[in-house]
Amino acid sequence: MELKRVVITGLGALTPLGNDVSSYWEGLKNGVSGAASITRFDASKFKTQFACEIKGYNQDDHFDRKEGRRIDRYAQYAIVAATEAVKHSGINLEKINLDRAGVIWGSGIGGLETFQQEVIDFAKGDGTPRFNPFFIPKMIADIAPGHISIKFGFRGPNFATVSACASSTHAIIDAFNYIRLGKADIIISGGSEAAVNAAGVGGFNALQALSTRNDDPKSASRPFDKDRDGFVLGEGAGAMIVEEYEHAIARGATIYAEVAGGGLSADAYHITAPHPEGLGANNVMRCALEDAHMKPSDIDYINVHGTSTPLGDKSETTAIVRVFGDHAYKLNISSTKSMTGHLLGAAGAIEGLACILAINHGIIPPTINHFTDDPDLDNNLNLTFNTAVNRKIKAALTNTFGFGGHNASIIFKAFEA
Repeated sequence: MELKRVVITGLGALTPLGNDVSSYWEGLKNGVSGAASITRFDASKFKTQFACEIKGYNQDDHFDRKEGRRIDRYAQYAIVAATEAVKHSGINLEKINLDRAGVIWGSGIGGLETFQQEVIDFAKGDGTPRFNPFFIPKMIADIAPGHISIKFGFRGPNFATVSACASSTHAIIDAFNYIRLGKADIIISGGSEAAVNAAGVGGFNALQALSTRNDDPKSASRPFDKDRDGFVLGEGAGAMIVEEYEHAIARGATIYAEVAGGGLSADAYHITAPHPEGLGANNVMRCALEDAHMKPSDIDYINVHGTSTPLGDKSETTAIVRVFGDHAYKLNISSTKSMTGHLLGAAGAIEGLACILAINHGIIPPTINHFTDDPDLDNNLNLTFNTAVNRKIKAALTNTFGFGGHNASIIFKAFEA
């Protein structure tokens, strides 16, 4: 069977750096930090009192009041980003086969805020089980693609991927596979997360996963720095229109990148810690290269998982050197989590967008907040510290690794007819 070519024809973003694709990109290339003190709840008693929140978001700008009350923020973010991507793509909904248009969406947690509030309300009551009738539909991780499909009438493949921080990369790879196998023409794919709440911050604090640099939030996410002390929690959504090449050409779509290949692997090691020698990361990048029929030397840029944790950053750079050999030192590598924080299940979506935007603009976004080299890392790698650089990018790879040992990598390349 001859596999079909798969391209990206629309982009959407709602991030701590900006509430659309253009403002997100401006923040990335200018090295802006999205971190600040938490405003959504009183975090004064928490070990971590800051996060990368969405700024200036008002649900009333996107939903009527009744509708907004019935949709958790994680799903709201999904709908907003997907709407931008559809508009950006120029899709005429009356001229496509909606039976062959789908939605595959990733979220690591789903409606955590809804779950938290319902439990709080129950605990404050007299024990009588009074729950909001929308509790379950607001909370479940698959409701976001459901909402998106209803909004646009997409009747093709529709489901959610849940693999912690690899969720949205898995979603995009699934979309890629369905389309190249001829199962669909267009799929809206990406991911969203809204875990900046007491349960989210408290839970990750209990794992000792978050930075506690409360005196300087903007410099707290410092991947590969000697003094890194954990990740900064982020929120938001990223969306892209994944489309079959001939279908895109037939409707005159603008093509922003081609999906070259994807890799999947498991660490099979620990529920939260990465394999110390980067075994899973090594395997997933090799799988992505093999799937794309590409050599290590074909890659120009890697947007790394790079969460700013002591173990994770070392494991990933070790794997990169092992996979790419001498070419590892010719790559540009950066962690945009230094600016956006860690969007958990949405990380792969917004970092995939960063790769596509980097390819289109010829700019490598930086790893900001680097102050001190870590002697335990390979400091000969070009980690694009602090300042964006200009570079022609033919192909970019992005990594996402999740609790449970889930790994996913995807390669985007510059489109050539």
